[in-house]
Amino acid sequence: MSSATESATAGFLVWRLSMKWRVAVDRAVTPLGLTHAQYALLGSLHGMARSGRQPSQRQLADHTGLEALYVSKLARALETAGLVERTRDPDDPRAMRLSLTEQGYDVTRRAVKVVQGLLDQMLEPLGGRNSPRAREFTRELVTLLEAPLDPYTENDEEQS
Repeated sequence: MSSATESATAGFLVWRLSMKWRVAVDRAVTPLGLTHAQYALLGSLHGMARSGRQPSQRQLADHTGLEALYVSKLARALETAGLVERTRDPDDPRAMRLSLTEQGYDVTRRAVKVVQGLLDQMLEPLGGRNSPRAREFTRELVTLLEAPLDPYTENDEEQS
């Protein structure tokens, strides 16, 4: 551990790790014509499709943690690139359903392979992707992601 991170807070370390990951994925998927955010959308869409789902833009936003408006913007760009098809939901005309095109499947499969290689590199210090430490790390991340966060403000303290 470097001296810069020895006294760092957990919040700072989570932020640094997420930035390191985002930059690494951006660099890795750029040759495929993608950004990290586009990869997150395509990879999530691919996984959901494999389980038989054709999510709406809202469902994909909820799944990825991205804002619905941003997912809409990404989906339109990916549709223009020929990677995603957007169709109106027959049960809710306001909703758009998303699916990968054949080209989208091809690009996503290649991107997933590249990102899995990055994941292998990142988890190597924990013994590899399938090691007990990596599985425990994943469980800890899930615990943190599932913990509710209410924005704290100074006014909250004054109202007590």
